[in-house]
Amino acid sequence: MATSSDGLFNDMSLLGVIGYVLEQTRFIFLVPILNRLVNLCQVISVLLFIDAAYMAIVVAIVKLLGRTPQKVLKWETFKNDEDVELAPSSNHPMVLIQIPIYNEKEVCQLSIRAVCKLSWPLDRMIVQVLDDSTDVDSKELVRLECKKWASEGVNIKPEVRDSREGYKAGALTAGMKHTYVEVCDFVVIFDADFQPEPDFLERTVPFLVHNPEIALVQAGWKYVNANECCMTRIQEMSLNYHFAVEQKSGSSIHGFFGFNGTAGVWRIKALNDAQGWKDRTIVEDMDLAVRAYLRGWKFVFVDDIKVKNELPSSFQAYRFQQHRWSCGPANLFKKIAMEIIQNERVSIWKKAYLIYNFFFLRKIIVHMFTFVFYCLILPATVIFPEIEVPKWTTIYIPATITILNAIATPKSFYLILYWILFENVMAMHRSKGTLIGLLETSRVKEWVVTQKLGETSTLRQNLIPHYSFPERLRWREIMVGMYLFICGYYDFVFGKTYLYVYLFLQSVAFFVVGVGYIGMSVPS
Repeated sequence: MATSSDGLFNDMSLLGVIGYVLEQTRFIFLVPILNRLVNLCQVISVLLFIDAAYMAIVVAIVKLLGRTPQKVLKWETFKNDEDVELAPSSNHPMVLIQIPIYNEKEVCQLSIRAVCKLSWPLDRMIVQVLDDSTDVDSKELVRLECKKWASEGVNIKPEVRDSREGYKAGALTAGMKHTYVEVCDFVVIFDADFQPEPDFLERTVPFLVHNPEIALVQAGWKYVNANECCMTRIQEMSLNYHFAVEQKSGSSIHGFFGFNGTAGVWRIKALNDAQGWKDRTIVEDMDLAVRAYLRGWKFVFVDDIKVKNELPSSFQAYRFQQHRWSCGPANLFKKIAMEIIQNERVSIWKKAYLIYNFFFLRKIIVHMFTFVFYCLILPATVIFPEIEVPKWTTIYIPATITILNAIATPKSFYLILYWILFENVMAMHRSKGTLIGLLETSRVKEWVVTQKLGETSTLRQNLIPHYSFPERLRWREIMVGMYLFICGYYDFVFGKTYLYVYLFLQSVAFFVVGVGYIGMSVPS
């Protein structure tokens, strides 16, 4: 008969075997795999640093040499000493202005009003309001605004479709099919919340008139609600970097930069040459720009022309926007990569820049690397002391890239820590969107118009409901926050580094977003 001491011995033997197996699994499988992942992330970190440094150097050189678009390219204003409305309209080309709208009653009048006040001869522009709205109030507001400006002599054309097929690309395509468009040389696109200054056309159209090789003039953005909350300030920092560094560096070397879908002027000849708008992805603007670039057309970004618009105030609206901005480019890359490779009109260097720099690094790798390395792999290394992650990977390179981002918005430099933590949280959503785009899963064609609240503070207050705590919860963020907190606690108790400081802060950022205390709460 077995004694109790025999049973205890057997239990201890079993525990010893389990411990041995776990230890061998750790050394044979887990440590080598994690070590290879860390090495791969180090390589990617260097590539991203080189790309960021390259763009920053280009912008710095351009600024030091004073090479503004007005100095580099041919540019001459149409204005003369007389009032523009009395000036000979034959000097001004015919311009079509398109305003796509979909259930945006809070802002739908803003763009129409601003466009109708542009200082351009009324007989030389057509304002086309492409209203796909299904909301009765929105449709009525658009109708009344169009009627008002038509009575003041503006050639305004409200166009309504029977369906929303093709979303924004479908609306823009349908707008270009009207016979009155045939007399126009250029087309300008403004989203419903964009409010151009009166001299917008006077400052942008001359680039196209005097430089026949240019297809697109892209203006910058400025934000009416940047100071509304911490989330909008962080968005301003990211977008300012996009325009001041990414767009400007691409424009300065006559390389590729994406059309932002609004606040830009297209040469209709170039648009038609690129086969017009396509709705195969949810980034129809980038799709058109790539096809025009592959046909040899050039783009120019004019950073001293900025158009007012509104940043999304709620986290839900921002998340939907970021899904579109991450899923769309990844899906477009999958569809157009071979077309880029096989193209014979542009040089191999331009094709390499488009595939490697623009798509691969900036639209795909950066999102997944940020989340996987800083929120998954790096925290896991605290449990495996055998793996050493050099400081240049965890501190020096990310700090340099972060400073380069923050320099574009010096007034918000004090928010740099919040920016880092929040961008890492958003990297989770962008990574998901990127994978959806590459794998073409069910949400690949999901298009949700970014909700805007308009200018009136009273209206904003009326749109802020009181949500109960359970309705605020977002479990993905909470789960990642718990993982980071556990890793941070382990490093605090057993580790020999101060990585737990970052891990605790990052976990707090995930928890804050996870319980819904970020941005403004507005109805879906």
